[in-house]
Amino acid sequence: MSRSWSVRGRRRAAGPVALLMLLVAVLPGLGACREERSQPVPIRIATGSPTAVYHAFGQSLAAILNRELPEVRASVVVTAASAQNVRLVSSAEAELGFTQADVLPTVPRQQPGVLAVARVYDDLLHLVTTAGGPVRTLDDLRGRRVSVGARGSGTEVTATRLLDVARLGGDQVRQEHLGLDDSVAALRAGRIDAFFFSGGLPVRGVAELAAATAIRIVDLGDWTEPLRRGYGEVYVTRDISRSVYGLEPVTTVANPNYLIVRADLPEALVREVTRLLMERRAELAAAHPAAGRMSPRAAIVTTPLPLHPGAADWYRASKP
Repeated sequence: MSRSWSVRGRRRAAGPVALLMLLVAVLPGLGACREERSQPVPIRIATGSPTAVYHAFGQSLAAILNRELPEVRASVVVTAASAQNVRLVSSAEAELGFTQADVLPTVPRQQPGVLAVARVYDDLLHLVTTAGGPVRTLDDLRGRRVSVGARGSGTEVTATRLLDVARLGGDQVRQEHLGLDDSVAALRAGRIDAFFFSGGLPVRGVAELAAATAIRIVDLGDWTEPLRRGYGEVYVTRDISRSVYGLEPVTTVANPNYLIVRADLPEALVREVTRLLMERRAELAAAHPAAGRMSPRAAIVTTPLPLHPGAADWYRASKP
């Protein structure tokens, strides 16, 4: 594409110089001198573990933005995932990020620096254990060593809530706070009995573990309604079929996740990010199948978080 921003909707695109000046005025760390203004505007995308979906999705999105929007320079940031991503975006330490819906406050004004670009896909909660081990139901976790996810992750939020509604909170479970890669290593080494991880299907770290080690994913389907009663209707029931990991099919708890953005980013920039996110779905799906499940019609459902005006403008123009 040309260096002009292609903008759909009622507003005409700003010229590249005018838009770059606007971005310089808004984004921190720029504007100190003319040399700085001539540099591409950084777009940091807060993701998650290198073997999880957010990171693969974020890397592909960054490549698309770098290729098609020469005025920006996109990069990914490895994080603990959802909760940390919300903090990074709201504190202007990242411009974009991925988060589970259940991490967001039910009152949007409690996170005034964050708005939504799109609902992207559903995260499914995995409870992974060894195939020959004693953990076959959620209640079997009582007294055992279990990773509930890294501190600051969406997994930690969902798993902790699940343990609470199952009356397994407090010291009923010997909780470890490990990210996906460390959880996989600890389960292989016998240092934990099971681990939770919430992600879009398939989670590469779980798939690699299943290919190398005999494992089981525990069915959690009965716990969706207790979670909905205790924490709201964001939770839904989803299936993990045999085709995903080559394991026995199970039903589990899921909740949507969103691509979020700094509320103060210019509308023209966010319209372009939204356009590329939707129009390059096939390319994003090549990086991870979960990205291919997006659609403009579903993307606008981001309760409790409002859409950024730039994203809303693109959806109105595209009439999803």
